[in-house]
Amino acid sequence: MIAPVFMYFFLLDSYVMKLISLGLFIVAALTDFADGYYARRYGIVTGFGKFMDPLADKILVSSALVSFIALKYVSPLPVILIIGREFAITGLRLLVAYRSVVIPPSWWAKVKTFFQLSYVGLVIAYINLIGTLEHFNSPALELFQFDYIYWFNLLAWITAVITLLTGIDYVVRYFYLIKTVLK
Repeated sequence: MIAPVFMYFFLLDSYVMKLISLGLFIVAALTDFADGYYARRYGIVTGFGKFMDPLADKILVSSALVSFIALKYVSPLPVILIIGREFAITGLRLLVAYRSVVIPPSWWAKVKTFFQLSYVGLVIAYINLIGTLEHFNSPALELFQFDYIYWFNLLAWITAVITLLTGIDYVVRYFYLIKTVLK
């Protein structure tokens, strides 16, 4: 699992460590994309993969979002909503797995994952850019100075809304399974 290693480097107060965390995040995101692509292309999709692949995404995104809160880049509420939805849907998947049913990621959930990974990647890239420019005392730093906290929070809320909507989609779509499991 790359998420704890990513989080460790990202939380360190060093532009080099943050660059390492950016590299780790990019590697994790690209290998996730490649894994899914090749699994579908060559028909090696398994129940385990359908469950574990989204779980790995959730852990990576959640660790990044918690890091953002710790470093005061984003408000806690949208992050709580995002992570809460992720736990709720993972719980739903576990409940129906009890009935030997695997809930595959929906198209909307893939869009949600794209938004989450893009948001996290954008924040990490910006933080790395600013840190590197500051380290080298670059005059270009002025070009990138703006109220980034406002924009990070706006994007977090957009991501949270998309995330919540996909959660509602899962609950509506699989409500009949939830009812049978809870009986």
